[in-house]
Amino acid sequence: MSEHPGLDHNAYAAFELLPDATVAVRGDGTIAYCNGLAARLLELRPEALEGRPAQQALPLVDEAGLDWWECVRPLDGDPHLVARIAEADVQLATPGCRRRPLVLTGARHGEHAVDLVVLSLRRGERRRRLDAARSELVSTVSHELRSPLTSVKGFTKTLLAKWERFSDAQKRQMLETVNEDADRVTRLLGELLDVSRIDAGRLQLRRQMVDLSEVVDKVLDRVGALGDDGLIRAELPELPKLYADPDKLGQVVTNLVENGLKYGEGTVRITADVDGEAVRVTVSDAGVGIEADHLARIFTKFFRRPGERRTGTGLGLYISRGIILAHGGRIWAESTPGEGSRFRFTLPLGGLELADVHAPPTRPESP
Repeated sequence: MSEHPGLDHNAYAAFELLPDATVAVRGDGTIAYCNGLAARLLELRPEALEGRPAQQALPLVDEAGLDWWECVRPLDGDPHLVARIAEADVQLATPGCRRRPLVLTGARHGEHAVDLVVLSLRRGERRRRLDAARSELVSTVSHELRSPLTSVKGFTKTLLAKWERFSDAQKRQMLETVNEDADRVTRLLGELLDVSRIDAGRLQLRRQMVDLSEVVDKVLDRVGALGDDGLIRAELPELPKLYADPDKLGQVVTNLVENGLKYGEGTVRITADVDGEAVRVTVSDAGVGIEADHLARIFTKFFRRPGERRTGTGLGLYISRGIILAHGGRIWAESTPGEGSRFRFTLPLGGLELADVHAPPTRPESP
């Protein structure tokens, strides 16, 4: 390990404690030091990197494919005027023409000229996945909103322009279509709001003591009104009441039932039982089932099985998972290909104590 005036023994030790890959570059452009994370990133031992030209040992290109060292020139300029190196998305050109995304930031050090540049490198795969998810969200929202809004606009424009030409039955049919499409838009916006709250950890629950049978009955009434009556069966025993948000719980059951109706076959069954200190609810169908390697991924945003036709937003199961976790329960899926699927979730038994609300101690009766 070569010494450098800007790096004493304590500085070397501190570099190894940093959570990101870190490289210190001398003013002459050679590497003074890199921590263990940087060495693993570059797939070389630290002593093999020290003293090498940084531009060669750490080949970086920006988003336009240009050499980052040539464009930014981090070793030039007055370090007192521009001490920080702005965060940038770059790519590390590794051997074999493979490029690895990184997030780079850094700082310059020196009295009159730069004699040391410290670069911090963080893997950029996660940011890319987030950017891809955001792009997918925008694409999905645009696709899902376009159809109902086009319908609403078309029917309302037609009714306003030619109201007298239509019979009452025709007017009613068009208004019912407008109402259904408006409900689709409202539901989509509600899902997006739920996703943003789940991602931010700010999902609010309005809990009360809830009878699960009443929640399921409302779901059956609502889904049956959409034309699926007769395809759903609820077989619930007498269960203790749950301390839960009835609207959110109904949303979870609705998502699972509609998922069974959309992708399953035959009758969707809702059952429940007490499992230890929790109530376990199962929504099962008799469809083709789900492959084992997809079971753990179906609760992620926008997941669709290969070859599956694009329908809906792909957010229902993700939202259901967020709601159940917020209640302190868990949710999972079980399936045997060719024998249908079973979606299960649990909710803890108990009352106000689940929200850390306890009754005040009772006072002893006076004699």
